[in-house]
Amino acid sequence: MDFTADSLVSHAASELRSHIIGLIHDVELTLRRGVPELWDAPEVARMTSDAVADHIDAVLAGLERGVGPAGIEPPDMDLGRTRLLARHGAPVSVLLRAFRLGEGVVLDGLLRQMPGFTTDAELISAAMREALAMMTSYVECTAAQGVVAYQEEHERRVRRRLAAVSDASMRIGTTLDITRTAQELANLATEDFSDLITVDLLDSALPEGDVPVPDAVVLRRVAERSVVDRDPNLTSVPQETFTYEEGSPQASALATGQSARHHLDAGPPLHEAVGCSTAMHPVHSMLIVPLCARGSILGVAQFSRHCNPDPFDEDDLLLAHEVVARAAVAVDNASRYTSARATSLALQRSLLPQQAPEQSAVEVACRYLPAEARVGVGGDWFDVIPLSGARVALVVGDVVGHGIHAAATMGRLRTAVRTLADIDLPPDELITHLDDVVLRLAADASMSFGEEAAGDIGATCLYAVYDPVSRSCSMARAGHVQPAMVSRDGTVEILDLPPGPPLGLGGLPFEAMELDVPEESLLALYTDGLIEARDRDVDEGLRLLRNTLAQPNASLEATCDMLLDALLPVGPGDDVALLLARTHALGGDQVATWDLDPDPSVVSWARSRVSGQLTVWGREELDFTAALVVSELVTNAIRYGRPPIRLRLIHDGTLTCEVSDAGSTTPHLRRARVFDEGGRGLLLVAQFAQRWGTRHAREGKTVWAELNETSGFSAWNFAELLDPDVETTQR
Repeated sequence: MDFTADSLVSHAASELRSHIIGLIHDVELTLRRGVPELWDAPEVARMTSDAVADHIDAVLAGLERGVGPAGIEPPDMDLGRTRLLARHGAPVSVLLRAFRLGEGVVLDGLLRQMPGFTTDAELISAAMREALAMMTSYVECTAAQGVVAYQEEHERRVRRRLAAVSDASMRIGTTLDITRTAQELANLATEDFSDLITVDLLDSALPEGDVPVPDAVVLRRVAERSVVDRDPNLTSVPQETFTYEEGSPQASALATGQSARHHLDAGPPLHEAVGCSTAMHPVHSMLIVPLCARGSILGVAQFSRHCNPDPFDEDDLLLAHEVVARAAVAVDNASRYTSARATSLALQRSLLPQQAPEQSAVEVACRYLPAEARVGVGGDWFDVIPLSGARVALVVGDVVGHGIHAAATMGRLRTAVRTLADIDLPPDELITHLDDVVLRLAADASMSFGEEAAGDIGATCLYAVYDPVSRSCSMARAGHVQPAMVSRDGTVEILDLPPGPPLGLGGLPFEAMELDVPEESLLALYTDGLIEARDRDVDEGLRLLRNTLAQPNASLEATCDMLLDALLPVGPGDDVALLLARTHALGGDQVATWDLDPDPSVVSWARSRVSGQLTVWGREELDFTAALVVSELVTNAIRYGRPPIRLRLIHDGTLTCEVSDAGSTTPHLRRARVFDEGGRGLLLVAQFAQRWGTRHAREGKTVWAELNETSGFSAWNFAELLDPDVETTQR
């Protein structure tokens, strides 16, 4: 039989097709040796076997019929298989190498069949050249289509990864809460990427974590989510501490900081390594990705598949690494912020009064609420300061800014206010001196940190002094919101205090206002965070404040709670300091006053009046001490002061002796020599009194001393009067 090159190729292809199973086997063996990547994943291996069979059958059928390369139709599933190969992360070179290796095996098979039909070497050579041209054209055409499909799938996966990373940037880290941030990562990952995810953080990386134990890696599971339970609000996550066994995938990732991909046949059963219950859906593929941020390892995230049959590939690992990296930065930011906020809040609360001091002028209740987590702790403060003459100072202030610097500035200003209040300055003068303090703080900050830091130092303040004897209150404010007063009949009045600039501007005056305050009135001092909010203006806040204060309550504590519930139902957007004070009055049976002549003989008369008044009050045990103190104070007023002279006793638990005169000279302690006959009067007062001091008024001054049960003659050692090193007193 005479053959042409075309007919010889057709007969050889027909004969080889009758042995197609063996040929397919030979191609698979060649591909297993030359392209092992195609056999790593079971699904890809099955796809490769099907593709080999379909391509060989299509090529041999085309050669048998004698059609050209364009007439050979690739298998219908060929492009889908190529896309699957791309989804599994195999490089495109694997596809091209597989085509070339398979082509070689088929050509070898054809060459073996041709000598059975003819011994003409030239004809066989021509036929092989024909077969080679046809198969090369087929391979090139099919490979080109495959490369295009591969590239399209690869670009689609890149776009998907970029979109997922962008989505993660938007959805992870929406708050500064560590647990919620970890849960956001879990919610995102289980949408179309992982069937199960767990997020474990090192206990030492958490703000509330324990001190790390040497040679122990202690973790705490903060988030877990599975597609089996599709509740999007799943937040009940175990918070107990645990450790991973040494040598486990998780322990290796924590030790090296390297991500890893694991499959079912790559080690021990993965459902045991995951650390969660998936008995009905055994895990077949898992990604272990450490959470690393700013050079530190914070924990580890585990992505597992037990419902999705596709194993994780290298692209999945890259995507998980990028998403977890962003989540780690968000977790680190939340951890740092939580630590800084806890420090600021601890500092803030330590600088605020822990309990109201004992005094009889007012009954107080107070609250401090820090701002929401995103804003941070601010510099709001309040204070209650007992003053001489049974008076009390009420203070509320607000430092500009938030954070630990604002809290520290608040502490410095509160200390300054207490120091200035201790020398009994009137409210307007105290605010003026406090303004100077803020200016000095700003100047110091400017020298240390630059002009920008200096501009951040500012504050507002309201300072009020209530006198239960005169039932009056003097107030001054520096840029602060106006206080409210509630009378006994429930009438609420927003006090229109003279305006003053915020502290730190300098050069502008402050003005005080004095008003009568009936007994059992309620004074409400607060910061702007109570009445200002994003969804309402100040006028609306003041209206709510009036309505709430007008409602009767059993206690001041209940009034505080009602105010906060009414004005801040969803929490404060800014720091809030609230101070409520219900005023009391000292009646005529608790105060005794005498006008004295500027005559030394009146001293004995004053002593007798004091003794009689103490008998009426039942405080005879203070008779001698009070008589001695009054004698010294009255004698000094007669000798060094100016008339009119007035003696006043106040009995409100302690006994306060006050002597007022029109002079402005301040008494002070000095060093008396051994043979000096005078100069020791105020030293006696200082030794007998619990505390003593001088306060100045618009005209004149008052020297006062407070006595209690511990004051007595036995506490004094007369030898100290003769000691030349003892500080004594003189006008």
